[in-house]
Amino acid sequence: MIELKTPAEIEAMRPAGRLVASVLTALRDAADVGVNLLDLDALAHKMIREAGAESCYIDYHPSFGASPFGKVLCTSVNDAVLHGLPHNYKLRNGDLLSVDFAASLNGWVSDSALSVVVGDAREEDLRLIRTTEEALAAAIELAVADNKLGDISAAIAQISHDAGYSVNTQFGGHGVGRTMHGDPHVPNDGRAGRGLKLRPGLVIAIEPWLLETTDEIYTDKDGWTLRSADGSRGAHSEHTIAITDGAPIVLTDRANV
Repeated sequence: MIELKTPAEIEAMRPAGRLVASVLTALRDAADVGVNLLDLDALAHKMIREAGAESCYIDYHPSFGASPFGKVLCTSVNDAVLHGLPHNYKLRNGDLLSVDFAASLNGWVSDSALSVVVGDAREEDLRLIRTTEEALAAAIELAVADNKLGDISAAIAQISHDAGYSVNTQFGGHGVGRTMHGDPHVPNDGRAGRGLKLRPGLVIAIEPWLLETTDEIYTDKDGWTLRSADGSRGAHSEHTIAITDGAPIVLTDRANV
């Protein structure tokens, strides 16, 4: 069921969005050559506790996960692109790291993701990251009342395809509110002018993710991490946004944290 938030409820969601933005900013700054993924998870866990918030991941056990997730971050490295389970791995020079984080504060959830290269970066990796960021920005620009959900999906696909990437639609964006995942599903490919009419009060996470030379994925033996079928690298960008009577509100905007 799709639930529309009142203006007061959207305001009440802002602290969760600021927390998620601040955690991702801290993780981006902390990610460096030699840093262990478990240390990044510990940093996020510390910030959750200090804020009096709750993790959306640690006990999360959907049908596609082999067991409860057990960590508070998704850390996906190189050919991993989504749901990366933090483990004892020290980041190496040139690694492409995608970090996805969601938390609940005062009963409201926000969800966001970013990708960075640690150390020396390949231009191919930077281009992949830029494309996900540009696709996200284009989608947010169209997340206004009276547009259609397909407008968001089509914008992501257009940017991605124009850059030469194919798009996987198995996993995409979603509704956000009291829980992390709700209706509607927001695919990363679709037809403009089709689908759900966007109305003020709809809060969604928009999350374009791409792989360099494929759109096929498989699940790692850890039961969670999704990797590219051909070993090519992936990138992921995500924001939680609220649709209003005017411009969309980016609840997880990192510009002011």
